[in-house]
Amino acid sequence: MTAEARAIVRPLEGVTIPGVEEISMRKIVAGLFVSLDGVYEAPDQWHFPYFNDEMGEAVDAQIAAADAMLLGRVTYQEFAAYWPQQSNDDVDIASFMNETPKYVVSNSLDAVDWQNSTLINGDVAQELNTLKQQPGKDIAITGSGTLVRNLLRDDLLDELRLLVHPIVVGSGKRLFEGTDQKALELVDSKTFSTGVLYLTYRPAAA
Repeated sequence: MTAEARAIVRPLEGVTIPGVEEISMRKIVAGLFVSLDGVYEAPDQWHFPYFNDEMGEAVDAQIAAADAMLLGRVTYQEFAAYWPQQSNDDVDIASFMNETPKYVVSNSLDAVDWQNSTLINGDVAQELNTLKQQPGKDIAITGSGTLVRNLLRDDLLDELRLLVHPIVVGSGKRLFEGTDQKALELVDSKTFSTGVLYLTYRPAAA
């Protein structure tokens, strides 16, 4: 930027122009239940004793902040086998799960048939960057540990929200197993009465 251009822009920095909305990119946000030893697999086997109103509010806030889901193949197949048979009378988030647009990252699936699902393959980075530039709320990832690791590696994940449970599971898929070193910045933390830590990370500035 030239000196002349800086002179024009600087007085406008931080100024809100009436009738012009601030443009911000959507965020890809991953939220996972994790044990103290890093296991994210099968949380139904160890998570429920720690669920309380504090955690419920945190999960509800994540749902309210999102209007799209991003899923890996395994999580998609598990969800697609369960949620279409559920209603809000059975589970109060059934409508959200079924009606929300879902983007499935997979190079092995040929098609996705759960309602409002779109398959992403090929140049995943380009597809996701295009998606982030569209108007809307957060794009939420639930589960999908392999996808989370890959997006973190490729600098495509904007926030990682971990609900760390005070339990050692001992076996199961670990979130960061086999990953390269990656620096993160802790931007928020809460401690629930159950001992669960709610930690929010962003990739650290280079």
